[in-house]
Amino acid sequence: MNKEAVFLKEIREWSSLTLEESHPAFSNMPVCPYAKAAWEEKKVGIGFKDSPGFQDLTTIISTFDDRFDVVIVVDLMFKEADEFHYYLEGLNGAIAEGIFIEKDIWLMGIHPDDVEYGSAYDVEFTSKRGDPYAMIFVQRLSKLHEASQRLKDTKYYDKQLERFNGEDIYKTREAYYWRLKNGT
Repeated sequence: MNKEAVFLKEIREWSSLTLEESHPAFSNMPVCPYAKAAWEEKKVGIGFKDSPGFQDLTTIISTFDDRFDVVIVVDLMFKEADEFHYYLEGLNGAIAEGIFIEKDIWLMGIHPDDVEYGSAYDVEFTSKRGDPYAMIFVQRLSKLHEASQRLKDTKYYDKQLERFNGEDIYKTREAYYWRLKNGT
């Protein structure tokens, strides 16, 4: 089995056990209500960041197309958690400013040192590879925001916007979305 297939299988299992299961923190909705359908419709791609720099990631951002709803970048050379998240936050800002020409992209990341990584919302999951890795989710900002708007009409966000600085992240993403829609 090649590297991509190994990671795809493991991440699919992780998604099934963590993202697709109902959880009380999300008003008994799945952690990601759209994950299962994306996997079933074969709309999840995988990429790799094999070097300490971010060229692999920027290439994936620059060449993102709509064959997939999300491309999960396996970061095998991740930085410290704060630096990792700070970089993704800055990259989202740069994308919104047009540095990649394509502004309709949003990045989210999960780092091995994040509280929710190892036991994502109380579900135990251990990599079969033994070596930890970070994951960066690359997807369309417009699709993500519109899907989150549909969830806002449910109780999904009732507890979550208070956790993990969620309110600030949501507001930033929303501002970038409206900037994208208004062409500014």
